[in-house]
Amino acid sequence: MTDVVLLSRIQFALTVMFHYLFPPLTIGMGVVLVYLEGKFLATKQPIYESAAKFWTKIFALNFAVGVATGIVMEFQFGTNWATYSRFVGDVFGSALAAEGIFAFFLESGFLAVLVFGWEKVGPKMHFFSTIMVSLGSIFSSVWIVVANSWQQTPTGHHIVQKFDRGGNPFLRAEVTDFWAVVFNPSTVHRLSHVLIGCFIMGAFFIMSISAYYILRNRHVEFAKKSFLGGLLFATIFSLIAPVSGHFQARNVYKYQPAKLAAFEGHYQTGVGDLSLFGIPNDKEQKLDAEIAIPGALSFLLFDDFQTPVIGLDKFKPADRPPVAIPFVTYHLMIAFGTAFIAMTLLAWFFHWRGKLWNQKWLLGLFVVMVLGAVIANQAGWIAAEVGRQPWIVQAPLLTDASGNYIADAAGHYQYDDAAGLRTSHAASKVVQPNQVLFSIIAFSLIYVLLGAVWIYVLNHKIHQGPESFEPTEGTEGHGKLADAAAALAAHRGSMTETH
Repeated sequence: MTDVVLLSRIQFALTVMFHYLFPPLTIGMGVVLVYLEGKFLATKQPIYESAAKFWTKIFALNFAVGVATGIVMEFQFGTNWATYSRFVGDVFGSALAAEGIFAFFLESGFLAVLVFGWEKVGPKMHFFSTIMVSLGSIFSSVWIVVANSWQQTPTGHHIVQKFDRGGNPFLRAEVTDFWAVVFNPSTVHRLSHVLIGCFIMGAFFIMSISAYYILRNRHVEFAKKSFLGGLLFATIFSLIAPVSGHFQARNVYKYQPAKLAAFEGHYQTGVGDLSLFGIPNDKEQKLDAEIAIPGALSFLLFDDFQTPVIGLDKFKPADRPPVAIPFVTYHLMIAFGTAFIAMTLLAWFFHWRGKLWNQKWLLGLFVVMVLGAVIANQAGWIAAEVGRQPWIVQAPLLTDASGNYIADAAGHYQYDDAAGLRTSHAASKVVQPNQVLFSIIAFSLIYVLLGAVWIYVLNHKIHQGPESFEPTEGTEGHGKLADAAAALAAHRGSMTETH
């Protein structure tokens, strides 16, 4: 059964990581589309309309692939994770139903107007549709994050015993307070951080293509407008990200101290040093080659440099998350986030001095840094999900009347196992390892093909470039006046020759 669990986890990781390339792009690009189209309505400059039309085509491509890849994950809940689905079905059913009603229908309903309605509806109606699509994509992420956050810090439910058709008992989480499920202790923190990451990724995607155009001296005016629009959002949210991350880290420590210990490679309970670099050594329970700021983790969590931070030693080996993957991905996310701040502020500095477009090296860095945004988003999710292990639905730590964690004779904190679900117990009981392995191979081949098609179409649209935009109204009028003057002069010349 262990092989089934491991293979099912690998399959889910592969499918969800490929799928998660696209929701952040559509969420991030959506707000930039609103900005560009809003600028067009405010300034009446056709270049903004041309930019909005071009990025809408890219948005539609990403949206289509995102929908296709997202369906696979829902099927896996029933095929590979039947025990898990039975446990969380009532909770997830309400959250995912809300996503369909309040988000997906809103997004997809106005998508046709966004993509095909440029010549069929007025500019204001099209702008409204753009806003609705952007809000729909954001609302969709809200309910997905609600469902995932409930797994991290479950509330608003009770555990009841049910019986299957064969008379075998099983446990099921049933909703008792829908809004307590929605606003569980980690929803707001995690949602804000996820959306910030999406906005950054969408902005860097737009800046990457725009910088490519500028370096190739193609569609330069369009590219500059698009680049500055993306840079605005990338800067704002890159600066907000560490603030959001700080409060989320405090929340993780409050409800999932073992996860934060894995993030920081904090093996032994004591004053918390903030690790900048290290190599996790589970055998000796320490970080090798560690570079850390003494006491900084304690300061970030408690506003002083001396308060002890709970380490992994306070948990039984079977209750500890693996350290290597969460530690590396968590620090990778932070490293790229720091790079985003440095790059965007440097770009504004050069723009302020009027030299941004001459910095070929910086524009070249923006071309490739979209990969950094992708890696940062993926790394953040990997750290969060692997750091939750061994739980697929986190069980709370037992506390006494004063709120202190209850420890066993060996000093290990104890979980309320009956209130959670371990990953090792969540897989389908009738699925065989060879079946999962076959589906991994099949999905891998399909996703490689789908990825190749996506890259091909995306590359084609990039090389095709935006539609040429018409001159502004003032320029157009000036052109017509000049043409009329030239025609009059020619007429007079011909009359003179005749007489």
